[in-house]
Amino acid sequence: MTTQNYLIVESNVVTNKVVWDGNFQTWTPPTGSIQLIDATTLAMVWVEVLNNENKVIDYVLESQLGAGDIGFTWNGTVLTTNKPKPEIPTLIE
Repeated sequence: MTTQNYLIVESNVVTNKVVWDGNFQTWTPPTGSIQLIDATTLAMVWVEVLNNENKVIDYVLESQLGAGDIGFTWNGTVLTTNKPKPEIPTLIE
């Protein structure tokens, strides 16, 4: 078995991120939890929207593989960040 990052989901929230080989003989995840392989699980995270001058003009939620983290929510298909939308940086000129 390959050792990799797993997200431990309890009550539809990621409660832990562990390095594990998926072998239940060597480690037992919390009862009732779901174990998701981080690298193959989609997560909705905030990404920058840039204008043609490479300045941040907005942030949007975008799905990415391997971007899950503690606190993210799980809907059975995709994780979603628990972080609020970032504010657009104020430019000082």
